[in-house]
Amino acid sequence: MLQPYACHPGASRGRLYPESISTFRSPFQRDRDRIIHSSAFRRLKHKTQVFVEHEGDYYRTRLTHTIEVAQVARTIAGSLGLNTDLAEAVALAHDLGHPPFGHTGEDALAILMEPYGGFDHNAQALRIVTRLERHYAGFDGLNLTWETLEGIAKHNGPVDPPWSYALAEVNALWDLELGTNASAEAQVAAVADDCAYNHHDLHDGLRAGLFTEDDLCELPVIGDCFAEVDRLHPGLEPMRRRHEALRRVFGVMVEDVIAVAQNRLSALQPRSVDDIRHMEGPIIRFSKPLYQNLKAIKSFLFQRMYRAPTVVVERKRVTMMVNALFPLFLANPDLLPEDWHGDVAAARMQPDAETELARVVLDYVAGMTDRFAIQEYHRLIDPQG
Repeated sequence: MLQPYACHPGASRGRLYPESISTFRSPFQRDRDRIIHSSAFRRLKHKTQVFVEHEGDYYRTRLTHTIEVAQVARTIAGSLGLNTDLAEAVALAHDLGHPPFGHTGEDALAILMEPYGGFDHNAQALRIVTRLERHYAGFDGLNLTWETLEGIAKHNGPVDPPWSYALAEVNALWDLELGTNASAEAQVAAVADDCAYNHHDLHDGLRAGLFTEDDLCELPVIGDCFAEVDRLHPGLEPMRRRHEALRRVFGVMVEDVIAVAQNRLSALQPRSVDDIRHMEGPIIRFSKPLYQNLKAIKSFLFQRMYRAPTVVVERKRVTMMVNALFPLFLANPDLLPEDWHGDVAAARMQPDAETELARVVLDYVAGMTDRFAIQEYHRLIDPQG
């Protein structure tokens, strides 16, 4: 039973290109399935979360991270009477626009694209699902519902202008009401993202030897979880102890979000999804005490993991690759695969041909996996590397 402030499938604002209604699936289930079957979703398998894809088989990739986010989103949405299919669809799509090498690749492309309208992965995800996926006979993109597109655009909150060109283009086609909050389902996807990476980055950092369990026991929340495991299971084998403690950290985050949301929903009594959109701030969020504790954990991860010496060395190496590939393709767009030559020709016909061509090159480079970007760098630029 969905709450009145949930996104009800029958009240969806529909799709940009009208389609017949599915006999067996709701509009949001159909969105979810199209995302899962997209080329961009498959490529997440070989894209960086923190560690570059080739560094080890046990570390999270962008795909496994996305699956974990979707699982958390369904749990939270279901407990609050929200539409679990929409929350899952937004969660599954939220990282589709990430380029190779994670945030390192994004930082490099953002600088390279400054003269051409900018770059950020959320806007690129919208470009993928509205334009770059070309499998259907009647339209480019996946023709997702308005609610899913809104969630991809605004799951981290309202988006103030100036907007990147990719976001502005989509919004010009269909007003996503960028100045308002997203639906509660999209807000759930955003918080689920925080829960997932705060949890799994601790796991991956321990596996990589960047810090120890003793280091983590000095941190808020985590220390209490290890203490509880030691009290309940004294002498537990180290790997089981680690897993038991960190799954409790996960539980603390999820339970906090649900409790805060239940209290706020009970107090504010929204009667529609538009009430959620026009509230002052998000309805789905961590409590203030836990938020402060998570800031301390994130600060620890930033210093000990995201900026660890070995990680920094790899960041420099892959930044160099992106900084070499993008200008090479921009100067020589005929190096792009044959099925991109139509886009190149169309860009050259535009009044601002250089900008349009840069955006085509960006689409190609941003779509690369870690593995393919490294292969192309060595094939085209440094064969002896």
